Formats: sequence, structure tokens, C-alpha cells
Amino acid sequence: MAVVSVSMPDALLERIDQFADDHGYTGRSEVVREASRNLLGEFEDTRLEGRELMGIVTVMFDYETTSVEERMMRLRHEHESLVASNFHSHVGDHFCMELFVLEGSLEDISTFVGKIRATKDVLSVDYSVNPVDGLETISE
Repeated sequence: MAVVSVSMPDALLERIDQFADDHGYTGRSEVVREASRNLLGEFEDTRLEGRELMGIVTVMFDYETTSVEERMMRLRHEHESLVASNFHSHVGDHFCMELFVLEGSLEDISTFVGKIRATKDVLSVDYSVNPVDGLETISE
């Protein structure tokens, strides 16, 4: 197995170590491997391929990091054919929430979410994806 060096903030590393201890993982490598597999596999749902989809993406960030808000604006404009709606709101004293409603293919939504996740200083990214042609067809 290859050994990979990854840079991350100390606070995140501490959270990973605590998570490993709390959930019975053998160490941080096992946590990172599982997280990587989950991230890579989350957009590989064959039931969604080739279908027109609706995605809801929620992004949280500290309002003092204006670079995040600028990046969200750039992404909205770069992907204007994908972004059906966008909403910005202030949450508490220090946070902003950006909500995107997307309509497009799995590949396009995946690319958009990936670009948001890669944005420095984003605190959280949550999303859901559903086919526009009916939810009942993907239920298990």
C-alpha cells in the first residue's frame, strides 16, 4: 500500500484522531481511506446517470472571509446554465449561508459541488440530488 503525505490543519487532524478513537478505527489512515472511498463514490449512483436532476447545495462560511462569497458569486456566474436559483442569508453573528438550487446532469452537479468543496475557508457543504422526473424511481 502506498504512503501519501497530506497537509491539513491541526484542528482537523485532531478531529480525525478523536473520530478514529470514538468509532473503533485502527487509526487516522483508516478514517481517511473510508472518507476518500465515500467521497469518490457518492456521485456514482447508476440510478441517477443520464437523468435530469435537481440539486440543493448549502454552503456555510464565516462572513469575514469575503473570498468565499466572491468565489460563490463567480461559481454562480460560471455555471449559470446549471444554477436555477441562489439565496444568500446571514446566520448568527458571524456566518453566511449560500443556498444553490441546481438543475442539470449528475456530472455537472458533481463538478459544481467539487468546486465548492475545494474553496478555501468553506466551513460546510451539504447537498442532495434527486431526479426531476420522479423520486419514486430511485427509492430502494
